[in-house]
Amino acid sequence: MNRTATGIDSLQEAFPALPIHAVLDKWNELSIEDYAQDMILTCLAEVDESQPDWTFVASRIYLNWMYEQAKRNRKQDDAYSDFYGLLQTLIDDGIYTSKLLTYYSKQDIAKLERAIDPERDHLFTYIGLRTLSDRYLARSKSNDIFELPQERFMIIAMMLMAQEEESKKIDLVLESYWALSNLYMTVATPTLANAGKQYGQLSSCFIDTVDDSLQSIYDSNTDIANLSKNGGGIGVYLGKIRSRGSDIRGFKGVSSGVIPWMKQLNNTAVSVDQLGQRQGAIAVYLDIWHKDIFPFLDSRLNNGDERQRTHDLFTGVSIPDLFMEAVESREDWYLFDPHEVRDVMGYSLEDSYDEERGSGTFRSRYQECVQHPTLSKKCVPAIEIMKRVMMSQLEAGTPYMFYRDEVNRMNPNHHAGMIYCSNLCTEITQNQSPTSQEQHFIEDGKIITEKSPGDFVVCNLSSINLGKAVPSRELHRLITIQVRMLDNVIDLNTIPVLQAQLTNQKYRGIGLGTFGWAHLLAKKNIHWDSEEAVKYAEELYEAIAYYTIEASSELAKEKGSYPMFEGSDWHSGDYFSKRGYHLNGSWNWLTLQEKVRKNGLRNGYLLAVAPNSSTSLIAGSTASIDPVFQKFYSEEKKDYKIPVTAPELDHRTYGYYPSAYDVDQKSSIRQNAARQRYVDQSISFNLYVRNSIHAKELLDLHLEAWKQGLKTTYYTRSTSRQGDYDECESCSS
Repeated sequence: MNRTATGIDSLQEAFPALPIHAVLDKWNELSIEDYAQDMILTCLAEVDESQPDWTFVASRIYLNWMYEQAKRNRKQDDAYSDFYGLLQTLIDDGIYTSKLLTYYSKQDIAKLERAIDPERDHLFTYIGLRTLSDRYLARSKSNDIFELPQERFMIIAMMLMAQEEESKKIDLVLESYWALSNLYMTVATPTLANAGKQYGQLSSCFIDTVDDSLQSIYDSNTDIANLSKNGGGIGVYLGKIRSRGSDIRGFKGVSSGVIPWMKQLNNTAVSVDQLGQRQGAIAVYLDIWHKDIFPFLDSRLNNGDERQRTHDLFTGVSIPDLFMEAVESREDWYLFDPHEVRDVMGYSLEDSYDEERGSGTFRSRYQECVQHPTLSKKCVPAIEIMKRVMMSQLEAGTPYMFYRDEVNRMNPNHHAGMIYCSNLCTEITQNQSPTSQEQHFIEDGKIITEKSPGDFVVCNLSSINLGKAVPSRELHRLITIQVRMLDNVIDLNTIPVLQAQLTNQKYRGIGLGTFGWAHLLAKKNIHWDSEEAVKYAEELYEAIAYYTIEASSELAKEKGSYPMFEGSDWHSGDYFSKRGYHLNGSWNWLTLQEKVRKNGLRNGYLLAVAPNSSTSLIAGSTASIDPVFQKFYSEEKKDYKIPVTAPELDHRTYGYYPSAYDVDQKSSIRQNAARQRYVDQSISFNLYVRNSIHAKELLDLHLEAWKQGLKTTYYTRSTSRQGDYDECESCSS
């Protein structure tokens, strides 16, 4: 075989009719330069779509190449050997944190090395292994391969269990390694990349609430820059900022509104990147009744005044039930300036919501504002605003939809605060409030600033690989260790924004999620557009919710409840009764409710389903709860392009992988409504529509999502912009 042979065709010519292991044996006999190796692997990935198992051939070949590189760089005969030496080398090189050798003795590390199972490297597809190798494995400062996949999993397990009691620490590390190395779960991208290293933080993304003051706006921008620098995605609520033309200190018509502050955030997103890997990712949210809503909705469009455009931000709208009712009934809608509402009415309209469907504080206050004779307002047909929303969605994919009344009605910690918006990927819903600066003073020649910290939301994510964990019947065991891993992230993480650190400890919020739903349906031969899929979604997520709540309650018994537990819906039992869990016969919810009341709950927020784009590739499954785009497609990375097939594609699963643009979107909404009942936060849920869709059809989808009780929807993905959407890497988990 020629040394520059190009891939699969040459392999088949050289080794006709050989099984995979025989091809690998022959390949290992060849001597190939590194540059040729990479070229051949890329060609090898371009397989016949009817032979998807060739991805594992490519993976094994690339794995063998990685082993050879690691042996050479580590100056050892076996790839997986001298784990302690690896730690020492990368600590000395400034890659790993020296705390690893503080938390674990040499004897501990030797025991953990014996537990490392190289055979589990064979679970990776080629694209999964390449993604892990290129972006997450620890390398030397000269970018040489040192750490191998199973060692990355072991390092993560070691870090997340580092502060557990000595008597059970090693067992917990081994249990965490079991969950990670079998690809039953993935941790969030920041944890996967940064655990055990000297730099970076472990949490996925954050949500800030900006107050209506110059100081708050600039302080928030600084906080966002610091978080973005450390790899965090950001959601920002702008609804408290006064609108264009509002007064400032009594001077009428001088406020420039929210758009200039969005331009400032846009510049921050571009100029402060995430550890040099990608530019910052920021989503901004505004209420649908805010007077600046029209320029806000136009801010990502390609036409119009560029001074009013923020192409690098993502947008979301905060929508009350009353607006959707007005859209459906073709009624008028009124726009207000939040600053004027506060001055004239004595309350903030955004601080209320409808406690019941069809009645509540928000609609009462909204009507008071409409009827007030001196409060300025703008009347617009509600359907005209909705048209602008949908036009922006078809052109830019956003705004995201945030159904604020449903979110706050179902907030288990409504006793302690309010939720104004979601995060960058629409799966996090936790209490928010702005940080306010109270005073400056001089003490001992230093300027001291005192602040009253608000609730600055932190997302701590990881996800279950449904395609592997469910068929293996490992959900209960997996979730038990996964909740502990997530809870430990809270105590281990150092966040550069102090109010976020305080909020993290106050609620101890986590977001256990899932991916591989399409993969699981295909393995079980369940058609996407079927009532069976809806029923199965309800059954599966009920089990996940039960195990997650149980695990957090057991952890509370051991370590104590989150500080805001008393008075919460968890504490009163209202969390369970609001959702009618006790009416189900398959799980003993009443017993669990009593257990939570007695033992407490370790985490104030528990479940959230993130997009999981990159980490689902690593785990060899499908993203989040989405259908696949295509059965066969090319994954384009920074410097290579690799064809990928749907997982475990064969004659048995082929017909169960419909394209995202071919499935009935209302079936997807019904599935999501079924799982949303058991998810205390929210779900990154995309709508997939063809660019020929009629406005009425898209409107019907939004109305259906709202009526079914969805809390949020993520991108509206149109065929005209397929592949043109930025995923939040931080939320991949």
